[in-house]
Amino acid sequence: MPITRRAFGLVLSLVALAALAATIEFLPSREAAVQAAFDVTRPVSLPDMTLGASDAPVTITEYAAPTCPHCARFNGDVFPKIKSEYIDTGKVRYVFRNFPLNATDAACEMVARSIAMGDPAKYFAVIDAMFRQQSALLERATETLKLIGKQAGLSSQAVEDCLRDDGLLAKIKADRKIAQDILTVDGTPTFFINGEKIVGETPIEEFEKRINPLLKS
Repeated sequence: MPITRRAFGLVLSLVALAALAATIEFLPSREAAVQAAFDVTRPVSLPDMTLGASDAPVTITEYAAPTCPHCARFNGDVFPKIKSEYIDTGKVRYVFRNFPLNATDAACEMVARSIAMGDPAKYFAVIDAMFRQQSALLERATETLKLIGKQAGLSSQAVEDCLRDDGLLAKIKADRKIAQDILTVDGTPTFFINGEKIVGETPIEEFEKRINPLLKS
């Protein structure tokens, strides 16, 4: 079953991102856009959800989507190794940014933000749950989001209310457009390791190859 009619109408415009420039008034100027290209980790509209030490020598920024199967495999197979080897040891600061591929991805971000209320640990737990329940999300988006919300203490009505949050949706759209237009993100997962871009599902060995030299410099 699709997400609620009102929410679907709100997020449907994600397929027409070319029109966003005329509707989002707070997009950066040309000068600010150039700066953003050099500073991948700078939050734009929404505050970043991060794990790890704020002063870690390496920052990994991931652009992903809850309905992306490559992202789900990375979340289950590779991310736990990065977390134990680098994040938990203070070597890496990890930033997760939702890059919606469809209406369900946008709805997932809205629900995750509403549940987390600014708490990164809660946010990452919800995103993990969404990846683990990806098949259900693709088949029954509304019911699955309500179930995830219920497990986190959010009522069905609260889930529906958050899907009607026009302001939050506008920020998700704006951040997606900036990622696409300025950072040239065009698919998921996409990673930036201290600004260096990696596209696609990536094994732990490649991350180690990229991260370890940065720890020695």
